[in-house]
Amino acid sequence: MSTVPTKDPIPDTPIDMPENAPENTPVDASLSLSERARIIEALVFASSEAVPFKKLSPYINEESEISEIIDLIRARYDERSGIEFKVIDQSLAFRTRADVAAHLSLERPIQKPLSRAALEVLAIIAYHQPITRSEIEEIRGISLSRGTIDILLELEWIRPRGRRRTPGRPLTWGTSTAFLDHFGLTSVSELPGLEDLKSAGLLRKGQVIGGLGETNSGTGGSIDDDEGVIGEDELEDGVIGEDIDFFDESEQD
Repeated sequence: MSTVPTKDPIPDTPIDMPENAPENTPVDASLSLSERARIIEALVFASSEAVPFKKLSPYINEESEISEIIDLIRARYDERSGIEFKVIDQSLAFRTRADVAAHLSLERPIQKPLSRAALEVLAIIAYHQPITRSEIEEIRGISLSRGTIDILLELEWIRPRGRRRTPGRPLTWGTSTAFLDHFGLTSVSELPGLEDLKSAGLLRKGQVIGGLGETNSGTGGSIDDDEGVIGEDELEDGVIGEDIDFFDESEQD
């Protein structure tokens, strides 16, 4: 990860919406599954970002229908199509197939490459999530600068995960759906393991990413399952607001 990749733009289809109309209007529950699949297909196609499962609630009668609807839509975009219907960390999106993308010439804005500090912080968060700010600083051995974090927050590649059930209730952080989407991953379990990084020349012999060699020595395994790594069950339940300050780890009501 040396530069900030950009994703292929998705063609937007203009949709006339009445003023003050709700974001998602509930559909007639009597519609067949295939008809509702067509509506969800259009919703995802018109969206500039991956659509979370929670936004599909107006179009489904029960959660079990989501997998059936995904299969119905995917069947229309098999290997003969230049685009694919992807599930990215509990979200849906249309993306250009990798073999086709190599033949496309698109005009896209060039974003400034991430600094070494930003890359280090991003890698630590990705491989050790959920993780607190003080833990990131302990791994790096130096204090975090607000500018470094602002870059990752602006890209929406990191997000608050919850408060740790420990004294002080420190806020923890992890990667977002946007992070997975930019790097072509469907979940954090697809992150390259230590041996993958070494073979790609991204790690020197004996080098580790903040203890990655100790907690994730496999290739692409989930680090949350390893002994000694903080998991989701050790975080408090509840919704984290969008106005959270990365540098504020004080206890909040």
